[in-house]
Amino acid sequence: MEHREEMSKVRKGESEMDPRAKLSPTEGEPAPSQDVQLDEQLIRRKVQSLCSVRYGIAFSVHICNFILMAQNVIMNITMVAMVNSTDHQAQVNVSTEGLPAHALGGPNQAPKSLPAEGAGLGGQFALWEKWSPPHERSRLCSIALSGFALGPSIVILLSGFICLVLGWPFAFYIFGAIGCICFLLWIGLVFDDPISHPWISISEKEYIISSLAQEVTSSRQPLPIKAMISSLPLWSMIFCCFGHQWLVIVLVIYTPTYISSVFNINIRDNGILSALPFLFAWVCSILAGLLADFLLTKNFRIVTVRKMATLVGNLPPSAFIVALPYLSSSYITTITLLILACGLSTFSQSGIHINALDIAPRHSSFLMGASRGFAHIAAILAPTVSGFLLNQDPEFAWRNVFLLLFAINTLCLIFYLLFGKADVQDWAKEKKLTRL
Repeated sequence: MEHREEMSKVRKGESEMDPRAKLSPTEGEPAPSQDVQLDEQLIRRKVQSLCSVRYGIAFSVHICNFILMAQNVIMNITMVAMVNSTDHQAQVNVSTEGLPAHALGGPNQAPKSLPAEGAGLGGQFALWEKWSPPHERSRLCSIALSGFALGPSIVILLSGFICLVLGWPFAFYIFGAIGCICFLLWIGLVFDDPISHPWISISEKEYIISSLAQEVTSSRQPLPIKAMISSLPLWSMIFCCFGHQWLVIVLVIYTPTYISSVFNINIRDNGILSALPFLFAWVCSILAGLLADFLLTKNFRIVTVRKMATLVGNLPPSAFIVALPYLSSSYITTITLLILACGLSTFSQSGIHINALDIAPRHSSFLMGASRGFAHIAAILAPTVSGFLLNQDPEFAWRNVFLLLFAINTLCLIFYLLFGKADVQDWAKEKKLTRL
């Protein structure tokens, strides 16, 4: 009897060592032991610090995004002073250091800074493929992306003072010098992956590599175009990005114009009031990333967190904008809703804007560039359609513009809530050939 038991154990061990038992890269793999899980938790606690290299990279990208948007906005703001340099004091508000009218685009054109934002995102996501652990992805990306909101707010507050005291050329000198410093910072601190970084600690390197072991590999594979075209999770992310971009366009361009037409107050002429929505959006962007990662530590599913963040970043802001024509008697309430809408809209940065890293980590930079490129069609359609509506029906024009925004945004959001995913898709997984 004992001899039979020993023979059965030997046969069982041989079958486990047989390479033919492993039919696929995802089948037959032993589950990690409890000791390994405890070690990973200890490593994670040890390297989870703001002084770590990955957070340093996030802050570096944050500063680069800040200066990217600042340089674009400063071009629009100083354009009046550049054209009429002999009398630039009349064009800049002396007392409030404000933002000139149509600095972020007129009522029938998109903001000129949007293409710069779209160009910067694709390269950043190629970086986060190798540097962002799944349970820290939201906060790292939100820290980086929040620079897009901080740039306009700082420029709006300081540009008037710079143009008045030093002259408009110094606006380019100052922010250009900051851009050169950012370049040097980028060269010295940012590397392709943790393996090639010379200053990273061994524990942090092991933590990042082990957390991304199942997502990213060094092998290069062609883009599965046919599988991408037929992927509902991918299309849901793309359409939701389109709806959110329509929201941003109307929020940035048309709500200040609406407030000016209803209350006869141009908020662009007040520097603090113009910068306040961007500052609030900057704070909310970082808080949204921290909240998303906190929910993941409480065993929330990634897809649930992504959809919750996307829901908060789309539905409340569009609802606040729709409510503006019905609250035209209260200026304070209107401004409050505008600020809240700007802040809450950044929650999407922890949702659809990083969803490409969840469904296809190895192709996330391409997918993010493609989705943002498709979304920027809204930068063309939204001003065109909204301008047409404003010219057709003066009485109910603003209500129609805001209702159209709500309808488009809600439909795209529903499509994402129904078909959005957060697990790696089959077409994005590494294909291995196993020899029997």
